[in-house]
Amino acid sequence: MLKTPSLTAGSFRPSRRAVLAGAAALPLVTILKRPANAAEFQFKYATGQDPTHPVNTRAQQAIDRIREATSGRLDIKLFPANQLGSDTDLLGQVRNGGVEIFNLSSLILATFVPLSGITSMGFAFKDYDAVWQAMDGDLGKHVRDEIAKTPIFTLSKIWDNGFRHITSSTRVIQTPDDIKGFKMRVPPAPALTSLFKAIGAAPAPINFNELYSSLQTTVVEGQENPLAIIATTRLYEVQKSCSLTGHVWDGYWVLGNKRAFAKLPADIQAIVARELDRSADDQRADIAALTESLKTDLAGKGLAFHNVDREPFRKALSATSFYADWKAKYGPVAWELLERTSGTLG
Repeated sequence: MLKTPSLTAGSFRPSRRAVLAGAAALPLVTILKRPANAAEFQFKYATGQDPTHPVNTRAQQAIDRIREATSGRLDIKLFPANQLGSDTDLLGQVRNGGVEIFNLSSLILATFVPLSGITSMGFAFKDYDAVWQAMDGDLGKHVRDEIAKTPIFTLSKIWDNGFRHITSSTRVIQTPDDIKGFKMRVPPAPALTSLFKAIGAAPAPINFNELYSSLQTTVVEGQENPLAIIATTRLYEVQKSCSLTGHVWDGYWVLGNKRAFAKLPADIQAIVARELDRSADDQRADIAALTESLKTDLAGKGLAFHNVDREPFRKALSATSFYADWKAKYGPVAWELLERTSGTLG
């Protein structure tokens, strides 16, 4: 079970004496006026994904378990599909406490916590064994510690967004030469923008809630995302081919506002961490199972799949200053932790 992340015990866990003193200070009429079924604490949990995506179905299950385990003391309401704003808007809201919980791609979190982007280094992880070795190990802890230096912190294990692949409405991408000049949407994430610029594409940072319309109106030719996102947002309707590049792996950090969580009693904090970790494991299994079935489903909807040899892309990157530039940015400690599983980069 994940311990309360990166906050000191004094700042995060109110003492029993303080809790009792606070309760004693409340006028009796105030206590009696609170409806018997009203929650003591109410949180908003925002995501950018479609309601059917595993991050939302598993988050809702965690919310239901938390409500039951706390006897209704903590009521969390889920707001999927960017209902409360774009990803960049929501990042600001969780920082200032307007939203208490928010799941965000490590790539986009990198705009606020630069080190977060290291988990999606171009062509670094060859498979899920390497991903979980790194993210449940020293590299993941290093990133979590960096996030905790800000007004937010990570609430659970990192969730799975999946390996990202390139789709197109105009061309098939199978070699580094095929991607030259390719106009493609990327999230507002420096690591991805620099990756595709380095191999000659023309990336355009666009928020997720504008992705479908940008493809539909051919502002861009293509985009890159995991298969679960391609399916749940129906991108196959405006794309013809999918190249299985697996160019980066991406995860979702479940982020919490420190001030909001400091107000929760220690027992509720522990329940939240426990149940979100449980759902993180379930969601990872969901994505793994979906990966193969989605290829069949999406092919049936008209999306043509193409296998890709990733090694020429990694060599193309190594021939540029891409890896050296990011190593300088992230520092030798973080880079050494990454290369424990990725092997030598550059």
